Amino acid sequence: ANMNIEQANTEATTRMIEARPVLVGLAKAKDVIPGMKDKVGHEAPTLLLHAGPPITWERASGPLRGAIIGALIFEGKAQDEAQARALIERGQVQLDPCHHHGAVGPMAGVTSPNMSVYVIENKTHGNRAFSNLNEGYGKVLRYGAYAPEVLAKLRWMEEVMAPMLASTFTTVSVFLPIIFVTGIAGQIFKELAWVVI
Repeated sequence: ANMNIEQANTEATTRMIEARPVLVGLAKAKDVIPGMKDKVGHEAPTLLLHAGPPITWERASGPLRGAIIGALIFEGKAQDEAQARALIERGQVQLDPCHHHGAVGPMAGVTSPNMSVYVIENKTHGNRAFSNLNEGYGKVLRYGAYAPEVLAKLRWMEEVMAPMLASTFTTVSVFLPIIFVTGIAGQIFKELAWVVI
């Protein structure tokens, strides 16, 4: 089949310009990313999503390998680097590009099943995309670090930061529209909405 490159580029550009991405929530990757698995048992592979094109463990860069090891420790699948490497070498870890699952990943970052992700919906075309939470600067998983302080920060992000973000998102989603209510209802409830937000 002949492909008209100019027509394809025009279509792609038009779709990007028309897109209306809206943050609609925060959820565990395993609950929202298509194809993300959280299987229990030694025989089942663990799906880890990574930035960039398809790649095998053998061809992965040092930082990507570190992020994979760190994600396996974070998930509780391994206690240390040696156990993580053993899982990978036995074929119990499946690596897949984020973009094959409607997700994005930073640098050498990895998204694992129990990490929280932002859920973004394109209101124009109805598709969804997912992005993991930013770890900040310094020693971070997306640079391949998996020292105890990196894993502690990831756990804090899941136990404290993600629930707080989700709660804040819900509160703002409910009360922000009230600010724009007119008439007597607006006079009564507008100040309450500002106080809550």
